[in-house]
Amino acid sequence: MEIAGFIAAFFIGISLGLIGGGGSILTIPLLVYLFHIPPTIATGYSLFIVGISSLAGAYTSYRNGNIHLKAVLYFGISSIITVVLIRKLVIPLIPEDLFKIGSFEITRSFLTMFLLALVMIMASFKMIFTPTPLNKNKPLTMPYGSAILRGIQIGLLTGLLGAGGGFLIIPVLIFSFQLPMKKAIGSSLMIIALNALFGFISDLSQYNINWKLLLIITANAVIGTFIGNAIGLKISGEKLKKGFGIFVLIAGIYIILHELFLK
Repeated sequence: MEIAGFIAAFFIGISLGLIGGGGSILTIPLLVYLFHIPPTIATGYSLFIVGISSLAGAYTSYRNGNIHLKAVLYFGISSIITVVLIRKLVIPLIPEDLFKIGSFEITRSFLTMFLLALVMIMASFKMIFTPTPLNKNKPLTMPYGSAILRGIQIGLLTGLLGAGGGFLIIPVLIFSFQLPMKKAIGSSLMIIALNALFGFISDLSQYNINWKLLLIITANAVIGTFIGNAIGLKISGEKLKKGFGIFVLIAGIYIILHELFLK
């Protein structure tokens, strides 16, 4: 199963490089189902894997002039502060055993996976059915108050579920701030990297980390990210977005079925 996990990490990196997000919400299922890491610990591992992989993709995008630094600044500061507060102050207070519905016990691990699956399904519909606006004649605008609020929302998602939030960041950058697709992807990667790595640093004192396993998985994802960046230059962003949306939808449905019926 570990070999399958390493291959899956490679494809997660490709997805990050291709569309600047989405791969992060598949990292936790990879860690839980293929490497048998508990969901509460997998969220921390996910932050490191996603953070380093996104940083690698952001470096390539920066060299190509595809990062909007003001968007990164306003999104990044508010989301980083939110992530750190959530990981430091909220996560340690959530007990493993939460409550019961009849004879069915709701645990923190179950709730983490179930909420992640719901977010994946909602994100998949956005990616599949919402067309990308391509109005290149429109001037780039940045409503900074909105960027700060969106950053807080992304920080909440990243802090609670260990997902980078790129599948939410990119639509905001495209639809609200009128950034071109390539610049939205690059900016998203930088924002995800900052969120995830600061979140991981907040977790260092809470878990015993298997660094060997974590670094091998991350290396596979980083290689995939560089390859995804290269492929993304040749493929329509709209086609990539829809195809990955379908994959995320299937993965989200699988998680729900697994958590409810297959354990």
